[in-house]
This record gives sequence, structure tokens and C-alpha cells, in this order.
Amino acid sequence: MSSPPVAPPGWSRWLVPPTALSIHLSIGQAYAWSVFKPPLESALHLDGTQSALPFQLAIVMLGLSAAFGGTLVERNGPRWAMTVALVCFSSGFLIAALGAQTKQYWLIVLGYGFVGGIGLGIGYISPVSTLIKWFPDRPGTATGIAIMGFGGGALIASPWSAQMLRSFGTGHSGIALAFLVHGLTYAVFMTLGVLLVRVPRADTPGASGPSTLDGVQVSARSAVRTPQFWCLWVVLCTNVTAGIGILEKAAPMITDFFADSSTPVSVSAAAGFVALLSAANMAGRIGWSSASDRIGRKNIYRVYLGVGALTYLLLALFGDAAKPLFVLCALVILSFYGGGFATVPAYLKDLFGTYQVGAIHGRLLTAWSTAGVLGPLIVNRIADHQEAAGKHGPALYGLSFAIMIGLLVVGFVANEFVRPVHARHHIPAPREAADAQRQQPA
Repeated sequence: MSSPPVAPPGWSRWLVPPTALSIHLSIGQAYAWSVFKPPLESALHLDGTQSALPFQLAIVMLGLSAAFGGTLVERNGPRWAMTVALVCFSSGFLIAALGAQTKQYWLIVLGYGFVGGIGLGIGYISPVSTLIKWFPDRPGTATGIAIMGFGGGALIASPWSAQMLRSFGTGHSGIALAFLVHGLTYAVFMTLGVLLVRVPRADTPGASGPSTLDGVQVSARSAVRTPQFWCLWVVLCTNVTAGIGILEKAAPMITDFFADSSTPVSVSAAAGFVALLSAANMAGRIGWSSASDRIGRKNIYRVYLGVGALTYLLLALFGDAAKPLFVLCALVILSFYGGGFATVPAYLKDLFGTYQVGAIHGRLLTAWSTAGVLGPLIVNRIADHQEAAGKHGPALYGLSFAIMIGLLVVGFVANEFVRPVHARHHIPAPREAADAQRQQPA
């Protein structure tokens, strides 16, 4: 694991995205956390804010581990990173299973949130730099293919988890067994990525595309000192906050919105709604990121943030009028949420080059950590407060939706301030080339 495996002559670059998918489809289970919220609240006597804590901590650790581990990922390569992700993510489920079985909620928070969250962060950034080096001509499409797996993970995990809870029971023992099965299954699946990943040879850039050494190159240390980095930080944070606020509470939210209607939403239908959101998240990652290769990163973020704010407004005003309207608005918001994640590595590549782009991406994901706290906290805390005040249904979410609209407007403005990086931050090409050469194994 000390050096990344180099692709032999004739290796197809299209074999690389599936290896990344094996990691991202696994760690994307995080987006199915809302399926476990109601059983945990019932079995361990938690409120909505408390049951969100493992998910929130996992997202915090995702950003922190990506930020602090980004340089190590660049230095040690994707196989090392994928191995670390496998061990941490699977171990997190096993610790959480022990916590559920013994009714020690702090163990669930520690396992799923802290240990598993480290696996999320390292696993998330593990293939990004490698993919951009394989696909310098289509970075948005390449990263979108892989990162769509993170969005699509819940498409598999949501119905799978719901079925396990129906089979094993929704008591603490049933939850523990479901966690155990998750941990063991994902360990096997992620191993495929660890064994198959390869990095390109220094003398063979991807497909007839431009060399990865061309253009502007900025180090991770210099990048965080630029206004462009912090504008993108705000853009990502606001876009993620708006999406994750719905995603984390998806199943209870749609149930609350139509609880007083003639056709309330069942538990299985709510789980299906979570799966639909995952599909939109996944489709947005490949669809919108591929579109960014044609219309540009800045323009696509104008769509995410501007149209996203209008969609949230429509949801706030008319979301309870009909289930199809509610579902459609949520799907659009989640497609923008996923697209924002998949497009940002290519946006970073455009601004800072490929030199240490994985480390820069890792530092930027601290915005995700912040949003992982803000989104669920805003939605859950306000919903809990409104419920305590005697309100119910859509009234639980009106204020939080208004806050999300405001955040998206802030992100839209921040995107308008993004400009090319000043030349004083650039690294001379010979140094960058020499460093890249040294990173190649003998």
C-alpha cells in the first residue's frame, strides 16, 4: 500500500470509474440514515435532533478527515486511501451495532459518526485526483461518474435497510443486526475498489486529452489563501446545507406534510421517497457535472443556486398542495445538491490546476462539515420547536425553508465573485512537473 499501482501499457481509463464507484456506492449509505431515525427514536427514546447526531457527526468528520488527510491521499495514492476508508467505514458499523445491541447510544454516535465519518472523508476524496489525471479532457464527466455513486448509495441502502428492519425488527436488536450486516457487506464490496484501482503512467496522459501538467498550477497551501477558494467554500456550504436539510429528514418530512391528508404517507412509501431522492442525487451528479463541461462551472452553479432558491420557494408556498408537486420540487433540489458535489472538483481543477487538487478538494470539504451540522440542525431544531408549540404538518418546516432560500441567495452572490487565480499564487511549471515525477513509483 506504500505506493499507488501504475496501470500497465494498454490499460483502459474507463476501468477506473467503476473502481471509484465501488467505494462511493458503499459510503453513500450515509444518505439513507433517515430510514434508521424513526426506529432509533422509538427504541432508544430519542427526539429528532438527537437521532440526527450520528449523521451530523459523520458529515463533520467527513470534511475534517478529507481536509487533514488530503495531502496524505495525494502522497500515498488511491489504494492506500481506499483501504483506510474500508477499515474505518466498516468498523464504524460494527461499533454502532454493538451500541444498538447494548442500548448505548453514544457507541452508535462514536461508531457511525466518528469512526465511520473518517472512512467517509478519506473514501470520498480517494479517487478524485486519480480520475482527473485519467480524464484531463473531461474532468466534470469523470468525477461525476464516480461521485454519483455517493449520491446513489442510498438508492440501494434505503430499501435494503428498510427490508432488514422489517425482517429483523425495529427494536434495538433488529437495528444492531442491520448495522452488522451493513458493515460486513460493505467491507467485501469496497475491497473490489482497493484491488482494481490504478494510476496513469507519467508519460501517458488520459486519452488524447491535454497533459495534466498544462495550465495554471497552485499548491494546496497557496489555494487556501486565495479569495476564490473561500468563495467556493461559501458556494458549496450553502448548496449542501439546502440539500442536506431535506435529505437527512426526508422520510419524516414527507410523512408530516401529508399526515392530515386523505392519503397519508406510509412508512414504506416514505422509504421509497428517500430512494427517489437518492436517484435524483445520483442523476444530478452525472447529468449536471457533464453539462458543466459544455456550459462552464460558473454557469452551472448559477443554475444550482438560483433555480434552487426558486424551487425552495415553490415548495414552501405550495408543497402541501399535492404529493407530485412536493416530490418533484424535492427531486430538483436534490439533483442540484448532487450536481454541486460532482462539479466542484472540476471547478477546482479549472481554477487551481491538477497539482494537489485532491488536497485542495479535501480542504474545501470542510464546507460540507459545516453544512452537515447546519442543515439538519436548522430543520430538526425548528421542527422540534414548532411541534412543542403545538404546530404540525407543513407548519413545522416553513421557517427552515425560508432560511434555506436565503442561504442559496448568499451562495449565488459568492459564485459571482469567483475570478481566475492571480499569477502570484501559481507554481512554476518545472517545479510542478518535477514534483509529479517524484510522486510516480519507480
